[in-house]
Amino acid sequence: MTLRLSAATYRYAGARHNALDDIDLELSAGSVLGVVGPNEAGKSTLCLVASGLAPVVVAGQLSGSVTIDGRETIAMRPHELAQRCGILFQDSQAQLSGTASTVFEELAFGPRNLGLPLRTVIERVEASLEALGITGLADRDPTRLSGGQAQLVALGAILALRPDFLILDEPTSQLDPQGTRMVGEALRLLVREHRTAILVVEHKTALLDQLADRVVLIDEGRLVSQGPTTEVLSDPALAQHGVEPPPRVRVRSALAAAGLVTPREADLLLAELAR
Repeated sequence: MTLRLSAATYRYAGARHNALDDIDLELSAGSVLGVVGPNEAGKSTLCLVASGLAPVVVAGQLSGSVTIDGRETIAMRPHELAQRCGILFQDSQAQLSGTASTVFEELAFGPRNLGLPLRTVIERVEASLEALGITGLADRDPTRLSGGQAQLVALGAILALRPDFLILDEPTSQLDPQGTRMVGEALRLLVREHRTAILVVEHKTALLDQLADRVVLIDEGRLVSQGPTTEVLSDPALAQHGVEPPPRVRVRSALAAAGLVTPREADLLLAELAR
């Protein structure tokens, strides 16, 4: 089970420049790929292209290829893509169906449209509510939620679909630290129990530091670097691209710069504190 971008280049309809340029990425079952970069770097476009929404739904020109298990996404119908690849947009309010009177019904909307047995739908909805810590919102009106609550509900609706691939564009942007931790735990559960493959764009590098297997840095539509999470997020060049390193890296650098410990000793100390 693999999602692969090969020399993927994308330009929006009417645009003069490419939003993505020659991107090579691979996402396999049970892995988490983190994406970082400055504003307007092309991260959201990457999500649209990787999910198959661009250019099938979002007008533009795609060169290169984007495939799921060897099949071109542009050859797949929208309902096929929706079952294989779920996507969470930055504007979570706009992603709610607008047809459900309760949060429970909102999370059940997708699984019901897949024709799943009622018991399966209920089990998936209850599991998603519990995983994200929003069971107390089950009877709430989806149109009367805070921004953070709506973000969790929109994510819960996608989790209930149990897609093979999950594309997340800033899934914790409106969440406090507790909500961010809940999301991280829910995603780890998906990877562990269902072998879900996750691509997550996130400015909270502390979350990626704990969640991602690999991280890619994008700037001006191009891949600047990619590699193991620890390696990429520890690169001093990260800050030059407008990305703040995770706390682990900042503390390590501060301790070493103050001459209190060597970089190696700082790593050992932080590893011990993390236990």
